[in-house]
Amino acid sequence: MKKVRLLTLFVILLTAIALAIGCGEKKEDEKAAATDSSKPQQTFVTIGTGGITGVYYPTGGAIAKIVNKKRAEYGIRCTVESTGGSVFNINAIMAGDLEFGVAQSDRQYQATKGIADWKDKGPQEDLRAVFSIHAETVDLIAAIDANINSLADLKGKRVNIGNLGSGYRQNAIDALEANGLNWENDFHAESLKAAEAPGLIQDGRIDAAFYTVGHPSGYYKEATSGVRKIKFVPIENIDSLLAKYPYYAKAATLMKNYPGAANTDDAVDTFGVKATFVTSAKVADEVVYAITKEVFDNFEDFTKLHPAYAGLTKEAMLTGLSAPIHPGAMKYYKEVGLQ
Repeated sequence: MKKVRLLTLFVILLTAIALAIGCGEKKEDEKAAATDSSKPQQTFVTIGTGGITGVYYPTGGAIAKIVNKKRAEYGIRCTVESTGGSVFNINAIMAGDLEFGVAQSDRQYQATKGIADWKDKGPQEDLRAVFSIHAETVDLIAAIDANINSLADLKGKRVNIGNLGSGYRQNAIDALEANGLNWENDFHAESLKAAEAPGLIQDGRIDAAFYTVGHPSGYYKEATSGVRKIKFVPIENIDSLLAKYPYYAKAATLMKNYPGAANTDDAVDTFGVKATFVTSAKVADEVVYAITKEVFDNFEDFTKLHPAYAGLTKEAMLTGLSAPIHPGAMKYYKEVGLQ
């Protein structure tokens, strides 16, 4: 009996020691946690872009590259996702699947008004603008052997107007309607992703293709570098287009960027929009502030990351925005006198 009591006391003593050690370790852990809490919590954000042959993808990459340099300071880790484009990005942001995205200025306008692709959903009230970036032109390229010299010549041809969820699909439809064409009846409309079109037009599987992008673009370099000769086709009746849609502007595509194109003129008339950077009202102010600050504070480095940013100014980056500016971005703009 005496041995049992001694054994019991021994077990109780060991338990007490273990508890004392555990409490000490817990206090050390709490102390360490308190120390770590002084550092920014890791925040993961994803930027939706577009096809890898366009400018949206490298634009998202440029922004992520700049922000990730300050990961230790802000605790923000940016990643980039190739997506279907403007409509997809806005819808994904509204659904909480993306934090940021690049979208055409016309698509931003339509989403805030609840028109076009958002006619059934209504105004996207949580959509917020951060800044705009480069100008983009709406272009039509066609194979020389298809004898397409104007939009009227598209009748009966095989034409890519863009994949569902892309911004440029609606641009193509608007251009067609301004020239009296119905994409559902007047020709064979394809709904291909942008990255597919250059190869298919070279293979002879399509005759022409629309695309909206900043220049110079890998899409058009690929399309005009093959054996099949390709040219840019002027977009006509632009004045009537602009009268109907206030977010469009006259533009010209410079042929010096595409020496492989069959055009003889220095520029081809068309119309355009702007690429914009958007987010949701639900994204934290400090996250939007940090990203805005890093892009603008490193403006010179940012504009060198892609030729499409040539001539970009800080002031111009606050134009073409239809959605309310996110409070995090606005805080920065007021600090530096841009608002």
